[in-house]
Amino acid sequence: MVCPNGYDPGGRHLLLFIVILAAWEAGRGQLHYSVPEEAKHGNFVGRIAQDLGLELAELVPRLFRAVCKLRGDLLEVNLQNGILFVNSRIDREELCGRSAECSIHLEVIVDRPLQVFHVDVEVKDINDNPPVFPATQKNLFIAESRPLDSRFPLEGASDADIGENALLTYRLSPSEYFSLDVPTSNQQVKPLGLVLRKLLDREETPELHLLLTATDGGKPELTGTVQLLVTVLDVNDNAPTFEQSEYEVRIFENADKGTTVIKLNASDPDEGANGAISYSFNSLVETMVIDHFSIDRNTGEIVIRGNLDFEQENLYKIRIDATDKGHPPMAGHCTVLVRILDKNDNVPEIALTSLSLPVREDAQFGTVIALISVNDLDSGANGQVTCSLMPHVPFKLVSTFKNYYSLVLDSALDRESVSAYELVVTARDGGSPSLWATASLSVEVADVNDNAPAFAQPEYTVFVKENNPPGCHIFTVSARDADAQENALVSYSLVERRVGERSLSSYVSVHAESGKVYALQPLDHEELELLQFQVSARDAGVPPLGSNVTLQVFVLDENDNAPALLEPRVGGTGGAARELVPRSVGAGHVVAKVRAVDADSGYNAWLSYELQPAASSPRIPFRVGLYTGEISTTRVLDEADSPRHRLLVLVKDHGEPALTATATVLVSLVESGQAPKASSTHSAGVVGPEAALVDVNVYLIIAICAVSSLLVLTLLLYTALRCSALPTEGGCRAGKPTLVCSSAVGSWSYSQQQPQRVCSGEGPPKTDLMAFSPCVPPDLGSVDVGEEQDLNVDHGLKVSPFKFRTHKFYLWKL
Repeated sequence: MVCPNGYDPGGRHLLLFIVILAAWEAGRGQLHYSVPEEAKHGNFVGRIAQDLGLELAELVPRLFRAVCKLRGDLLEVNLQNGILFVNSRIDREELCGRSAECSIHLEVIVDRPLQVFHVDVEVKDINDNPPVFPATQKNLFIAESRPLDSRFPLEGASDADIGENALLTYRLSPSEYFSLDVPTSNQQVKPLGLVLRKLLDREETPELHLLLTATDGGKPELTGTVQLLVTVLDVNDNAPTFEQSEYEVRIFENADKGTTVIKLNASDPDEGANGAISYSFNSLVETMVIDHFSIDRNTGEIVIRGNLDFEQENLYKIRIDATDKGHPPMAGHCTVLVRILDKNDNVPEIALTSLSLPVREDAQFGTVIALISVNDLDSGANGQVTCSLMPHVPFKLVSTFKNYYSLVLDSALDRESVSAYELVVTARDGGSPSLWATASLSVEVADVNDNAPAFAQPEYTVFVKENNPPGCHIFTVSARDADAQENALVSYSLVERRVGERSLSSYVSVHAESGKVYALQPLDHEELELLQFQVSARDAGVPPLGSNVTLQVFVLDENDNAPALLEPRVGGTGGAARELVPRSVGAGHVVAKVRAVDADSGYNAWLSYELQPAASSPRIPFRVGLYTGEISTTRVLDEADSPRHRLLVLVKDHGEPALTATATVLVSLVESGQAPKASSTHSAGVVGPEAALVDVNVYLIIAICAVSSLLVLTLLLYTALRCSALPTEGGCRAGKPTLVCSSAVGSWSYSQQQPQRVCSGEGPPKTDLMAFSPCVPPDLGSVDVGEEQDLNVDHGLKVSPFKFRTHKFYLWKL
């Protein structure tokens, strides 16, 4: 525990413990401590837990707490060691004023079981307050005619402390005119005063300056002083005068109302009312002075009454009159110049003028976009403004004159990347703290035709059935232009070229605005299997830009050609071929062969042969090969057979619907010696130059089976890798075609992959087997009839090419 004197004698701890213990027994749980005021934070007060008989370990579980009704933050208990210590500054005068006794009452509460203890902590006074006089200066006006021993009362000092610390003694500075009259303790009624010891002479000594000192009884001693100004009064023969004829005062703008500008002090050598001065504004001062300032008539203190604004008025000229109260009154004059100092109270102002918007994206570096001017009503550094720009790219600010800037282009623009910029211009002054303002500017980038129209892909594949209606829509091309407005307005046209002996525009046309491609006339697969051309897309910019896209239009075959019988063995429907057959031939002997071709392709060109029954000869000993067209005997001929037989052979393709042709073969049965020698050769199926065409249909069947299987796998792989996502359109019915080889169109494998019909409203697609012209490497296109090449393909197949009219076929053999 810290003693009031600042030392801690070791022998007093035991005595203090005994006193506290006795107080505990007598006061039923009430403790008394003492602490000096102004003790520092953490200063020891007492071991409160130990003195209350509480164990340290049970302070927290029993919710130990100390409550002060006055201010709970002055004292605090450390729950770890049970010590009561000073938590914050204790000011005895603030707590108890001048009361002789001052203590802090604590209510200590613990739970489980509930107990309440009362603790009083006495706050000891220390000499921390000096004597204080009501004023630092006391003016005494004494007429020079006052007699000796005249007493002039003075107001003593006061001390906020108590006891000896507040016991005051007074002394007066040496003076031949006055002495100090101090009352004794039993003369409390009689105040402190000055006693005149020598007659005053105003002309010799117009005023006296005395110093009155008050000393308290504390240790160490503290003192307080007051200046005593004794003015000797005289008759009113002098006017009040100021120390200066002109005063200059500097004060910041926006100063608070009531702030003192200056306190004038006029002097009058006269005494009493003759020297009593009253201050006022001269009658000639301007109204704005009266609106902004006021003057105390008695003290001459000029204070602010209205808001001072440097930007409105920075100098006030005030004429002041000082008038005494003599008879007659006399006046003195002075001038007060009040200069208003600037404060940084005005935010910079930003003005945007001469905007050159929008800005072309091909504008040159240094192009002026806008003119910017800034202004700040403040002065000096408070009015010095600097500007900055965000973001910095692709523009910058260039200072052209004081507080004038140009917004110029600093790097290249690209409207397709950024079509508009939101710029923020910040103006900041040089004040402390600085003020700033911002202005937003939206810079739009004008488009320049620097982007050509672009197609999604360089080439499209379109499938159209032949015999389409004129004007049929077969595809739509679409190009996108990254520019804007007319620069992005795309028009389409054909890139004219010759297709054979005709111009491309006689086959197709393209709509200039929509990009829709139309077939102007029916297309013929037999005439034109593939129509390849380019469509040009041009924008409307100046100069215009453009690009081309390639369209491959595959004309799909339809069954529009009937089988045609070959000469000279076929006489058509109007003639007949004549064959001589010996009666001695056995069963299976080939007596004739019907040959026919079909101008169509694929399934539509696959021919079959049927022998039509004859009503006149129900027992015809002949039959015809379904796919070979060979007429052979079905049994051994006998004498009962008619010598002449008229055979009607129906040739039919596999189109939808099927088209047919008929051939008439007249067979005459002769004796063995009458048959021509060529019959042996003819029965073998080889007749002169037609031997190269032997078994063509048989080879077709073999080719269909082998190549179709191989192409199914090839087309699936090819389609998945390259053409699975290829968009296209049909003319009469929308569909998503699959890119395939031109010669595969109409094949059996193609029919399995192409469920849709292009430019057709017919029923479901064919699923039957059909002949086709397979896709082969370019080097195979030069193989002539009779040549044979080995191709290293997937299964080691051997290909034998042959040419059938205008189509080239390849027979794949194991």
